Amino acid sequence: MNSITNVAEAGKPARASRSSKRAARELRNGLLFASPVLAGYLLFVLVPIAASLYLSFTDYSVGTVPRWIGIGNYTNLFSGADPFFYPAVKATFYYVFVSVPLGIIISFCAAMLLNQKIIGRAFFRGVFYLPVIIPLAASSMVWMWLLQPDFGIVNYTLERLHLPTSQWLGDTGSVVPTLILFSFWSLGNTIVIFLAGLQGIPAHLYEAIEIDGGNRLHKLIYITIPMTSSVIFFNTVIAFINGFQAFVQPSVMTQGGPAGKSLFYVLYLFNEGFKSSRMGSASAISVLLFVVIALFTALIFLFSKSLVYYEGKGGRQ
Repeated sequence: MNSITNVAEAGKPARASRSSKRAARELRNGLLFASPVLAGYLLFVLVPIAASLYLSFTDYSVGTVPRWIGIGNYTNLFSGADPFFYPAVKATFYYVFVSVPLGIIISFCAAMLLNQKIIGRAFFRGVFYLPVIIPLAASSMVWMWLLQPDFGIVNYTLERLHLPTSQWLGDTGSVVPTLILFSFWSLGNTIVIFLAGLQGIPAHLYEAIEIDGGNRLHKLIYITIPMTSSVIFFNTVIAFINGFQAFVQPSVMTQGGPAGKSLFYVLYLFNEGFKSSRMGSASAISVLLFVVIALFTALIFLFSKSLVYYEGKGGRQ
């Protein structure tokens, strides 16, 4: 009996050694296969972030040697010495905090309609998603023509209906609301994600509400919204990030005008870095954008802990 025990004890180190060698080999192979992605992430993400952070503390233009100036770029921005910084921040916040909530509500309502058993449902789903396939720059050019104040189809239709027309992109008071309306054109991705979340709700939950005498409003409040809260949370985070980075629409449709009212933050960053060649200042602007997006994302995550329901984890997290 003792000899059998001794043999078993002697075999344990050998098995442990083989297991550790196997784990090391699997780790090596995994890193080897993942190395192209890791190298790309290091080269195209981490290195540019580090370079932007360094250049934000320098006076640097293309073709010159960076000169260290400390927080000079940030002081220049916050002190108001740069006349475009605060208008760009104001325009961007206005756009984000109006377009994102409205876009989430519109997408959710559209997904609920497209989830109903109606004739031509597949066709309507395709129609709602079609704008996502069209390049945003091309869509912007088409809508510029449609919204042209003098001969655009939109104002022509409003005139025929004896309704007031608008200058749309040509007026300081209507340019940002017009860009907000245009942002609803490409909500197809958000609608599809909402639709997937709605289709994942078990049917027996709605049946239980009906048995208890509930109506459609009860289903919406007690079943649909709680069961899709994680999807709402995801779409909200993505929408805020995309909203703060809006660039193509103002760049193509307004170039920041009229009177700088649609000079969104990323367009301002682009002008500072690539038109004015002030890369140091542009780097400081990009670092501030990164900080703002990170803070808002963190706040959304913080408030979501008591509001988001995860079925697989047994409730709210």
